[in-house]
Amino acid sequence: MIKNYFLRHAQVFFYSLGQLTRTPVATFLTVAVIAITLAMPAGLYVAIENLQRLASGWEDNGQISLFLKQDVASAASEKLADKIRRLPGVSWVDTISREAALAEFKRLSGFGDALNALDRNPLPVVLVVHPATQHMHPDKLQALLNELRRHNEVDIAQLDLEWVRRLHAMLELARQVVMILAGGLAVAVLLIIGNTIRLAVLNRRDEIEITKLIGGTNAFIRRPFLYAGTLQGLLGALLAWLLLSLSLLILSHPIHRLAGLYESQFEVENLGFLATLALIGAGGLLGWLGSRLAVSRHLRAIEPR
Repeated sequence: MIKNYFLRHAQVFFYSLGQLTRTPVATFLTVAVIAITLAMPAGLYVAIENLQRLASGWEDNGQISLFLKQDVASAASEKLADKIRRLPGVSWVDTISREAALAEFKRLSGFGDALNALDRNPLPVVLVVHPATQHMHPDKLQALLNELRRHNEVDIAQLDLEWVRRLHAMLELARQVVMILAGGLAVAVLLIIGNTIRLAVLNRRDEIEITKLIGGTNAFIRRPFLYAGTLQGLLGALLAWLLLSLSLLILSHPIHRLAGLYESQFEVENLGFLATLALIGAGGLLGWLGSRLAVSRHLRAIEPR
């Protein structure tokens, strides 16, 4: 019983596949339109995920600079550095002495001779606080910054990650836009496959009427159309993945060269395994649903004369 069930489905599958290969141009055009429609939200999703990875890399370089007051002695600054190192959100702390800060400023500013004329060193001791990995998030960094500001020895506490916070907000907005766009394009795929199946049903009207005359059920007649729609959706999703991979391959070299100019090892990543399965599954599901809606509607209108 089970063997016959799968055998019938296998026969219908290969029959539907044969029907598609008999009209290669029409099939290719339908699959290509589906592929382009699916590739658009998939490409935006990949872009957002890569931007998220890039932003995470920038966050990992986040550090807090504590400029101590001028009257804080070296011993007091080391004591404060040890105290900060014991905080749960801190990985390590670097101390930049006033002498080291002045020497660095002379080297980078080009005003070494002018700075030598100063009676005293105007630069304070600086503590560079490196947050722990689990605190590399704008909200947690802000909380750590507020805690460090409360120390009496600290004159200025600086953290320049506000632009990262804005980037996170923009990425979240972009995700919502992609979801809305994906929903609209999913409806477009349903319409494309539905119209294709509708034409196939109308072209085989006489065959359907004869099948009903000899006792064929709607489920039996519907089955090859469902397979045809599902196959078109699956092929469209696979072609969408190929288009996306080809686009990333073309862009990988320019992006790698641009990243190199900023001394970054950033590499563009394609859809992951689960995301690829989701894309292919979505294509097959939309194909099945679009064909089912179309064929069910038109089968009810076709009755033997």
